[in-house]
Amino acid sequence: MSRIQSTLSALAEKNKKGLIPFITAGDPAPELTVPLMHALVAGGADVIELGVPFSDPMADGPVIQRASERALANGVGLRHVLQFVSEFRTRNQSTPVVLMGYANPIERMGEAAFIQASKQAGVDGVLVVDYPPEECEEFAASLKENGLDPIFLLAPTSTDERIEQVGKIASGYVYYVSLKGVTGSGHLDLEAVATKIPNIKRHVKVPVGVGFGIRDADTAKAIASVSDAVVIGSRIIQELENTPRENAVQAVQTFISGIRKALDE
Repeated sequence: MSRIQSTLSALAEKNKKGLIPFITAGDPAPELTVPLMHALVAGGADVIELGVPFSDPMADGPVIQRASERALANGVGLRHVLQFVSEFRTRNQSTPVVLMGYANPIERMGEAAFIQASKQAGVDGVLVVDYPPEECEEFAASLKENGLDPIFLLAPTSTDERIEQVGKIASGYVYYVSLKGVTGSGHLDLEAVATKIPNIKRHVKVPVGVGFGIRDADTAKAIASVSDAVVIGSRIIQELENTPRENAVQAVQTFISGIRKALDE
């Protein structure tokens, strides 16, 4: 059982919901990435999604796009992201880390080299936004062979056929995009999410995390009532944008603590 699977299983046994925050590696500064990861854990994160900076992040709204642009301007690429995970692992061997990004940096490194480097660094899962399930079965199988969970996105527009495809190869959890559009956009329709999740669970045997549009403790708590985990990203990036750099780590920990408290109530 992977670190992600054991973490989410332990939460389910306690009737608790997972908290999965996202930050972009290298934003707002490379030297803050690992301290921010530790702050997320201290605030109550169960799994960390670490964004790999990319110049054309098609699923990400303007907030996370700006984070990617800042990280790239700071010179941060995929190899640096793996180094951050390795550094994080020197103090934390238990919190799962998922790399979230796009195919291009992986293919530049080479899939096999990427998988081995991720395994060595202590990565637990990989979510590649532009790898649809029917085009990456070999990649997903290779991840699993090396103890890494291939994680996939599902959306309000996902057909039963697509959900079934994802269910066959997904591991760890699936990430349900709660609205049509990019991260941080639109109005969260809890009723629509509550209707979709049972259909997903008919085909998918791993936990379902829900993200996109979760902005505060109230929306997080509402989504947790119908899902296994809550994913929150753009709102954390905004917290970093609106906070002086010297206060960034504490601000993020405080924000995540508030979300954790709401989920546990």
